[in-house]
Amino acid sequence: MDTKPIAVQTRKRPGRLSSRRSNGILYLMVLPAIIITFIFSYLPIGGLVMAFQEYQPWLGFDDSPWVGFDQFRMIFQFPDAVQVIWNTLIIAGLKIMTGLIVPFVFALLLNEVRINAFKRTIQTLVYLPHFLSWVILGGILVDVLSPSGGLFNRLLEALGIESIFFLGDGDWFRVTVVLSDIWKEFGFSTIVYLAALAGINPSLYEAAETDGANRWQQTLYITVPSLIPMAIVLGTLSLGNILNAGFDQIFNLYSPLVYTKGDIIDTYVYRMGIQSGQLSFGTAFGLFKSFVSTVLIVISYRLAYKYGNYKIF
Repeated sequence: MDTKPIAVQTRKRPGRLSSRRSNGILYLMVLPAIIITFIFSYLPIGGLVMAFQEYQPWLGFDDSPWVGFDQFRMIFQFPDAVQVIWNTLIIAGLKIMTGLIVPFVFALLLNEVRINAFKRTIQTLVYLPHFLSWVILGGILVDVLSPSGGLFNRLLEALGIESIFFLGDGDWFRVTVVLSDIWKEFGFSTIVYLAALAGINPSLYEAAETDGANRWQQTLYITVPSLIPMAIVLGTLSLGNILNAGFDQIFNLYSPLVYTKGDIIDTYVYRMGIQSGQLSFGTAFGLFKSFVSTVLIVISYRLAYKYGNYKIF
């Protein structure tokens, strides 16, 4: 029996040089994003030297006198600055707390809906405000909550309740900020919990139903414990945003009437640094906030890794 050798064709693996050439178009596509990030995120870092100077624009960075940490000491000497820090912690803390509870509960309720078309419609409607800017929503809220002719106050007057100046009273302003932030963001945050719900093993519900557990018991002993790890991760990661109370929202809603209870670090830095021309103090305050936020982010990631098994890589 004659046997002939079988020719085996082997494909050469592309070398490193050819691989780089084939990926060149991808590098070219990323290049504009890299340039924009460098211009707007890294070049301005050089301006942080103003925090350690008594910066004068006509003198520039080289000739402006150095004052060391004097600008940072002023942060805790100004009564307004201390009040701003407290306002930021209160507003951001309320936003974080409600931003965790409301989507959690809503996801549980939406998960019980059995009509898919209705379920998808509700889900779309509630996360639609997430895609609207605070410039648009701020204008809507100013009109709707106006004490003279606003739709909401007209309803209150029709019920015999005195109209409320939601955006002019400090206490009501905080409530309005937190509730409007929930309305805008909770639908989008619900998606995270719905994704976690989709990952629950259906056999757990089947076994519980076989044992006679009703829907409430299944939710209490299967669904809720399955969502707790995700809630822990989101809660710990949100710790890094404790000093971010939402510049866009506050800036489009607040006024001098609510500075004492509605002014936050970002809006205060904007007013002091840009409008009042105290560039060094505004830079120092912003750098102080960034340093504290960085520390909190590191702590939050460590907590998320320890209690929620969350890893960045």
